[in-house]
Formats: sequence, C-alpha cells, structure tokens
Amino acid sequence: MSPRRNRPRATAGPPGQRSESDRYGLEQTESWRGEEWVVRRVGGSAAAKHYRCPGCDQEIPPGVPHVVAWAREGTVDDRRHWHAACWNAKDRRTARVQRSRNAPRH
Repeated sequence: MSPRRNRPRATAGPPGQRSESDRYGLEQTESWRGEEWVVRRVGGSAAAKHYRCPGCDQEIPPGVPHVVAWAREGTVDDRRHWHAACWNAKDRRTARVQRSRNAPRH
C-alpha cells in the first residue's frame, strides 16, 4: 500500500497558474429586492485588500473569505464586498445601519 498523498494533485495547465474561477470563485445569480444580482464567493487567499461590508458597516480585513455582489445591470463600480453572514442575512436587516458615536466615518 502506498502512503497517503497530502498535497493536492496538479491540475491541467502551467504550474503556478490558476484559472479565474479558482482564484475568484464561481459566480451565481440571486434575486434580491426584485433585481438580479451576481454573487461571487471569494476565498481567503484571494482577498488581498481591506473592504467595508455594507451589511454591518464593519471592515473586512485581507485574508478573510467573503462575498462580492453586484446588480446584473450594474457596472464594475457597483460591486460590493460583504461578509458571507451579512449577505445571507440581508433580508433580515434594516435599510439603514445605525453607527455608534465612535464608529469611523468612511
């Protein structure tokens, strides 16, 4: 019996090069507020910048898996980065997030 393999097997293509769907995740279409939204789940290794979640108004630091969503009819500038839990709870949230007095004004 051969030993168990702990490393992932090589995929097709040049070594060290990942496809766009591997890096950014697969896109799905969801309906929200009567509009079609494109939703992409981003893994922690692909999250390289700080973002502000529109659901909770908290920062998403680099390296944290999250969701990128934008309206199907929107532009690239309309993309928003959400915590996965905030995106899943978007229907249960109020329309306006209340900030505390000491919250940063970004």
